Amino acid sequence: MKIAFTPVIYEHAARFVGRSPWDVSRDAELLFHAHRLAYLEYHQQVICVGIDIYNLEAEAYGAKVENMGGDAIPAIHEPLLSSLDEGLDLKPFDPQQDGRIAMVLDVGQRLKREFPDADVRLPVAGPFSIAFNLRGISDLCLDAALRPEDLAKVLMRLAENQAVLCRAVADAGLDVAFFESAAAPPLLSPQQFHDLEMPALRRILQLAAECIGHPVPCIMGGNTCPILDDILSTGTNYVACNVETDQAAFVEHVARTHPHVRIRVNLDPGVVACHEPERIYRGIDRVLEIVGGRPQCVMGTGCLPLETPPENMRLIHEYVARD
Repeated sequence: MKIAFTPVIYEHAARFVGRSPWDVSRDAELLFHAHRLAYLEYHQQVICVGIDIYNLEAEAYGAKVENMGGDAIPAIHEPLLSSLDEGLDLKPFDPQQDGRIAMVLDVGQRLKREFPDADVRLPVAGPFSIAFNLRGISDLCLDAALRPEDLAKVLMRLAENQAVLCRAVADAGLDVAFFESAAAPPLLSPQQFHDLEMPALRRILQLAAECIGHPVPCIMGGNTCPILDDILSTGTNYVACNVETDQAAFVEHVARTHPHVRIRVNLDPGVVACHEPERIYRGIDRVLEIVGGRPQCVMGTGCLPLETPPENMRLIHEYVARD
């Protein structure tokens, strides 16, 4: 059975210019050429303009992104907010002045001019993922347990603040790629997700849809089956079905309850990056069996590892295109 296949390219683009993810993430020319060359190679469904996609907003708020060396993805290690109270009055950042957002917007526009038929999107993070970088994992988990009402208020503040970024993306003639992987279990329990995260998640997806003019994908990594009904209730039109979850149950549930929602069923990134064609074929066959001919499904990779040989993508394309 033929199925559309689209790799998911972030830091992997850096390999096309022979530089580290850190170098590419900080330089407009490198970022443009990395994603340009990746698209010429893969013609993936979406060009998502970024390398370290979850760092942009936290950096714009003032957090420091650090060079982890080698091929590691840049990361934030020192929380910006020393207390949850500091997040209650957090003012929106300026997309044109703060952090790297203006650079990424400019690169996105250049890519759109280069490939006018491509779907060029900017990464927009969800409130819990931003809070994860601003507070740090330990403090954020304590906040969820000890101050849930205040955390819910901070998440809503962060969601409302994302309106400035969504408007900047729309004004640039681009689209939104929305990500919220930090909120998935087990970091939040399904009940915590429903009580603390859902109001803010629903709000940011509403804001994004209003700015862009249509519903946007809600991409979350991890085991999302326990929170799938909540995710679908946001009105999103596109979800990711990850290897960490029960993929067969996920696909069946979405197809039955929300048949209009598109599902990206991800291959295991470790399999995609391996040097064993037969192992890759088995991974593809497994996804095809799960999809079962459903027309709303596409096959993806999750975040494609930097080290993935480009020839693996050609191998997958040829395999899924066979009669």
